[in-house]
Amino acid sequence: MSNIEHTPDSHARPGRLGEFWFYFRENRGAVIGLWIFAVFAFLAFFGPWVAPHDATEQFRSATLQPPVWQEGGSWTHILGTDPLGRDMLSRLIVGARYSFFVGVVVVSIAATGGIIIGLIAGVSPKWLDSIIMRIMDIVLAFPSLLLALVLVAILGPSLTNAMIAIAIVLQPHYVRLTRASVLSERQKDYVTSARVAGSGVVRLMFVTVLPNCLAPIIVQAALSFSTAILDAAALGFLGMGAQPPTPEWGTMLAEAREFILRAWWVVTFPGIAILVTVLAINLMGDGLRDALDPKLKRS
Repeated sequence: MSNIEHTPDSHARPGRLGEFWFYFRENRGAVIGLWIFAVFAFLAFFGPWVAPHDATEQFRSATLQPPVWQEGGSWTHILGTDPLGRDMLSRLIVGARYSFFVGVVVVSIAATGGIIIGLIAGVSPKWLDSIIMRIMDIVLAFPSLLLALVLVAILGPSLTNAMIAIAIVLQPHYVRLTRASVLSERQKDYVTSARVAGSGVVRLMFVTVLPNCLAPIIVQAALSFSTAILDAAALGFLGMGAQPPTPEWGTMLAEAREFILRAWWVVTFPGIAILVTVLAINLMGDGLRDALDPKLKRS
């Protein structure tokens, strides 16, 4: 048996997934964000079973009870209770499910519609491309939260309508990103070869070009996930998103705003939950960008 010397470079690129993880883990903030996001996802799936109490159960004898470490606190309600005596920890845990659901649904709708429209714009004649992009410019000209608020006001206040409105607001970003990627890719040799080989327009768009445009779209999806959570919380705070007694973080803030001075915990903990989750997703998005963008990879 001959001794084979393995150099560090011999296992540097074991495959696409290994290469992705190799570059992703170099960004320590992204790895931390990934772990926090994993905890967030776990609570979203198993929150009702992990929570110590029912999120809507009212303990009338313990309204506005402070956290356990403050005088008057109790281990029964570790993070205290809200004005109706509902356990804050349980509501925060179950609220992760609604925020995660909002992020998944909004990104799915916005990305799917945006990618299809962007592909059409990228391969269409100039006049159709111009019409599509001018419509997207009009949507982008409005402040995103204001436009979402108007759409929810038209559709009616609810979590479902809030998700639809946020998806419409975020869609132009995917359209512009996809179109730019298609315009960059369609002049390359492999696209010309596929066209010469007889590939139809649909196959050319979805099979040939789209897979090579996914890297920036994935990064945008991660950042849109955090934007969707923020916008849903903002709409909930304004009373146009999830309606009480739904334990959505923005709605919890809205319900507690008149108790800011009397009971700091009813506002602080939902705010921290939103802050930590959005920050973790943004850090993870930076790591995805570093791992998927060839220009940022070190040779």
